Formats: sequence, C-alpha cells, structure tokens
Amino acid sequence: MTGIPPNGARGILHARAAEERFQVRRIAPPAGLAALVEFFWLLRWDLRGRPAHRQRVLTRPSVHLTFTSYLTTGATRARIVGVVRDDFVEEIAGEGRVVGAAFRPGGFRPFLDGPVSSVTGRFVPVPEVFGGAGRALGEKIFATPDGGAALGLLEAFLSGLGAEAGPQGERAARAVDRIAARPGPVQVGELADGLGMSTRSVQRLFHEYVGIGPKWVIRRFRMQEAAERAAAGGGVDWAALAAELGYADQAHFTRDFTASVGTSPARYARDAGPRPGGA
Repeated sequence: MTGIPPNGARGILHARAAEERFQVRRIAPPAGLAALVEFFWLLRWDLRGRPAHRQRVLTRPSVHLTFTSYLTTGATRARIVGVVRDDFVEEIAGEGRVVGAAFRPGGFRPFLDGPVSSVTGRFVPVPEVFGGAGRALGEKIFATPDGGAALGLLEAFLSGLGAEAGPQGERAARAVDRIAARPGPVQVGELADGLGMSTRSVQRLFHEYVGIGPKWVIRRFRMQEAAERAAAGGGVDWAALAAELGYADQAHFTRDFTASVGTSPARYARDAGPRPGGA
C-alpha cells in the first residue's frame, strides 16, 4: 500500500486543533481495489493525562469499514459507518486507534444485498454484512499491535473477496467526482445531461450506489469547500464565495454554513484559521 490519496483530509473541521490530538495516516489502495476503495486509513491518539477530545467532521458521501481499539480500556468496536447525513462527531479519550477503509461512492454496493441507502445514517456491525469472516477479521486486527500490519490484514481481506464495482458503480463514482471537481452552482439536471441520463435515473443511481441523493452531495461539497477556504486564512469575501458556490445570496450561504459547521463562517475563520505570525 503506497501513496497518499488526494483530499483524504477534507471535511475535518478545526484541523489545526485536530492535529494536536490525533494522527491520521491515509494510504491509497492497490490497483485491484482502486475501483472500490478510496483510501485505507489508520488513526492513532494518546490523550492519557489530557482531556477527551470531540472531533467534528463534514463527511464525504462514503461508506467506511472501521475497527476501533480503545487501548486504555481494552474495549473494541467493529462497524460499518454508512453515509452520515449531518455532521459526524466522535469523542476520543485515553489511548486508541482505528483501522479503516473509506470506500469510493458506489464502491460498497458489491458487498450489500440491497442499495447503499440501506446503511445510510446507520452504524452496522461488521458481521451483519461480512458474516463470520468479518468477525474473524476483527479479531485478527484487534490482536495485531502494529498498525501497518493491521491495515495489511484489512487490505488482504477485501482483495480476497474479489468484488468488482461494475459499470453502474463506476458511473456513480464518476458522477460524484464531477461534483467534487466543481463544488459551485452545479445542478442535478446539468449533472444528468453530462452523464447522458435522465434526472430521475441519476437520483435512482445515487440511491442504489452512493446511498444519498445528488442534491445532498452537491451541498456537502459546497460546505467542505467553504470550510477549507475559511480555514486557509487571508480574508474571505463571503458574498463573493456565496455567489461562487451557487447561493442566491450571502444570507442563505451563512445559514447553510452555520447549520453544517456549527458556527458562522466568520467565526470559523477566526477559530480555525492560521495563528498570527504562522505559529
């Protein structure tokens, strides 16, 4: 497993503070899994003697397969995280790690008996989808102290299943990639035209393979772009950014941003932006 995937860290809010509390390693998948998996990831934290940390994330339209070890208490958790409609908040304390795989839009569909929307907004125990083999994988990962080796076990497991994205899964991934590349005023009808599909067909494609509708995906990438711009510092013309992202006016943009991020754009820029002097 080599390479760092692009945009793997997008959506982690207050990233500067996050870097002081946990470390994330993201690794691109091998060629045989590239159509299914966006990246593998290993998160570690050691907050022994320090306060617990609550991390807020604007998630991508992606399903995650995660194996969490709470090393301080010895507890473990193996679950599938469906697409999260709202913001995702996770609290970490003591010492621990997470071994995970982030699937491409459409990439998790081959492992399910139904549409990806069936796991949207849900935390599903791994054995519910992968059976006894998934339970055994979790036991091996939890018993493996080396994070790199644990990631290797997860990669080998998924590779061994021989799943393929299929034409519709690949089409769903392309559709989401188009939105991500242009987080501005893209419309669902315009997206459908670019894919050579009807609007209704695009909506069905997203329901079956992405897990959530195209309008949500468009709004989510808008917010990720806005949060990233705000955290970059240097001053932001909020009215101009609102127009660039396709909002009718700044007031609508501010309401969406505040609802998604939990604070106003200007305040987020102050709190999450670079410290004076670059410290």
